[in-house]
Parts: sequence; C-alpha cells; structure tokens
Amino acid sequence: MSARALFSAVFALVSAVMLGLAFGAVWMLPTLFFSHVMPWLALLIGWLLGSLIRGWVRPEPRGAAVLAALATLLACGYVCLLTAAARVAGLMGLGLVDAIRTAGFGLLMDLVRLNLAATDLVWFALGVALSAWVAWRTVPKRA
Repeated sequence: MSARALFSAVFALVSAVMLGLAFGAVWMLPTLFFSHVMPWLALLIGWLLGSLIRGWVRPEPRGAAVLAALATLLACGYVCLLTAAARVAGLMGLGLVDAIRTAGFGLLMDLVRLNLAATDLVWFALGVALSAWVAWRTVPKRA
C-alpha cells in the first residue's frame, strides 16, 4: 500500500468519525427538546450519512458502506451518551461538560444501558443497515 493510499484511507476514516459525531450532536437537539431519544431518527441519519460518505468521502462502494455503518453506529451511541449526560447535568444543576467530567464514561454508559429499550436497538440497527445499503447503492454524481 502506498503512502498516498494509506493517507486517503486514514483521512476517510477520520472524516467518517467526525461526520458521525456531528450528526449525533445534531440529533441531540430534537432529543432534548422532546425529552426522549427518538430512535426512529436513526433511519434519517443513516440515509444522510450513507449518501454523504459515498458522495464526498469514499467513492468506492465497499469502503463507503463500512464507513457509513461505522459513522451511523457512532452517531447512535453518541446521541445516547449526550442525552444521558444532559439528564445528569439537569438533575445536578451542572453544565454539560462538567456533568460529563463528573459522571465519567462508565457511569454514562450504565445510564445509557438502563434507558435503552429493545425497540431502540432495533431502530439503531435498521439505521446502520440503511446507511450501509445507501452507501453501497448510491452512485455519486460528478459535475
């Protein structure tokens, strides 16, 4: 593998991770407004991430599908983690960053596990599968 191909693969991975985190943070806004996770949004997030990653990050279908699934899975986990941190912050009267620091990753993950229902996991899995399928099937438009 050449240095250029390695750099391209690492850059695509970093881009997918950043897109997943960004979509998870944006997903948190309606979640906090309506005060529940709204796992059905995983389908919309998955479709958007699949389209974006295939069109802008990785034109090759197999790599794009893997990166899109990873980004969607990361967005699902991140929104759950941020929602748990926001609940801790609200209950303790702290800011979000202070609540994350005070609670720690382990406690926040335990809160996420307690709050997730089986149907939430099904929605998340459908969103990840849709993301991979869209990234696999979408043909990027060249200008």
